[in-house]
Amino acid sequence: MKETLAVYPGSFDPVTFGHLDILTRGLELFDKVIIAIAYNIEKQGLFTFEERKDLIQQSINGNNNVIIDSFDGLLIDYVKKVNARFVIRGLRAMSDFEYEFQMASINRTLNPEMDTLFMMTSKDYFFISSRTIKEVAAFHGSVTNFVPPPVERRLKEIFEKR
Repeated sequence: MKETLAVYPGSFDPVTFGHLDILTRGLELFDKVIIAIAYNIEKQGLFTFEERKDLIQQSINGNNNVIIDSFDGLLIDYVKKVNARFVIRGLRAMSDFEYEFQMASINRTLNPEMDTLFMMTSKDYFFISSRTIKEVAAFHGSVTNFVPPPVERRLKEIFEKR
């Protein structure tokens, strides 16, 4: 039987419990999920790719059904490269839907064999964004309920110096 594979793209800067919620639920549908860390030339990340990869790895406790990778360029090209067909995207609010619907539509037009699966973020995490987490941490607020312990520790290290 053929193994099912999905790509879960994002910046993951940093990974949050919301991201992990979508990943966990994605693994209930697919045999393997590739977390594809996107290089976004419009965003200056707080963490390097290697730091993001390491923090994700620590946060998933070595789950062998998760592959952590990176890509730049078009998502459709990456999905073809890894021989996947499905993309997982988490939605928090209506504004996410508008943007994600537009991206899924253009991706489907460019690659008719690619499907995007939208998953609503759980109610406990719908208000969490990586940007907000960084803001709270920068002002020395607690992010314990929003990110895994390795991420919390690293954020504290970074912002204690500033």
